[in-house]
Amino acid sequence: MSVNGIICLDKPKNITSFACCSVFRRLLNTKKIGHAGTLDPMATGVLPLLVGQATRALEYLPVQDKRYTATLRFGYVSDTQDIWGSMTATGCSLPLFSDINSALASFRGQIEQIPPMISAVKHQGVKLYELARKGIEVERKARPVTIYSLDVIDYDQKTGELKLDCHCSKGTYIRTLCADLGEMLGCGAVMSSLRRTMAAGLNLNQCITIDEAHKLAEKGLLECKLISIESVFQEYNSVTVTSAQAKRFQNGGALLLDRLNKSVDGITRVNAPDGTFLGLGKPENDELKILKLFTGGGN
Repeated sequence: MSVNGIICLDKPKNITSFACCSVFRRLLNTKKIGHAGTLDPMATGVLPLLVGQATRALEYLPVQDKRYTATLRFGYVSDTQDIWGSMTATGCSLPLFSDINSALASFRGQIEQIPPMISAVKHQGVKLYELARKGIEVERKARPVTIYSLDVIDYDQKTGELKLDCHCSKGTYIRTLCADLGEMLGCGAVMSSLRRTMAAGLNLNQCITIDEAHKLAEKGLLECKLISIESVFQEYNSVTVTSAQAKRFQNGGALLLDRLNKSVDGITRVNAPDGTFLGLGKPENDELKILKLFTGGGN
């Protein structure tokens, strides 16, 4: 029997997102697993693992923004913008809390960021981090990102350690945000820890750890922790179709809009009479056409 759904993993430190997928391929005895939003090895927190049919969901996830708890240290700069790179003390005075609060206002809303050299952004077909490993630095263009909220959780004036809560758009580099804040305050800053608290609309309360996963797998209960594919599409409206319409939809056929029991607009969740989630459809030329199926074969 195929395994389909989403495991919300609380990723530990010192393991790659790819390696996490490998662990769960073994635990769930399945080959088809991907993840939504890479976390660096040193980062922890929410890593949605898409299992089986759920791997088809990635490009249609309605919630693409992320939320993080980040800690930084003022008074340093680093070639990687974090404590895992080559750090240098700036010798500058640590900022006052009032100055930090004033500076943070400049980072809320839509801002421009220059991707760090250790990112996966490509330059002439080569990922930046691959160039960085060879000691090569290239010019990068600034990219727009959106910071929906950015708030101080805690600040230690003596050590210069600041903890932030950041809700941001896809593609935001938190290490760069930390470094840019330090530059604005004139003292430098490096990220010292990063924990993702939300991704793909899923949060830490829905997560399990790798240790918990191993224990559940030993008891044959790990599949009970799978979150339904439909759960990440809750922002889309839904329509329940008849048995005949469900069969047609599953076989790749579009549904006439005037034969549905309700009007639909935009991307729509399609459910069978028994509540089974069939897939996503989108109205076009008087028909609800298949956008992506999550039961059976193609599309």
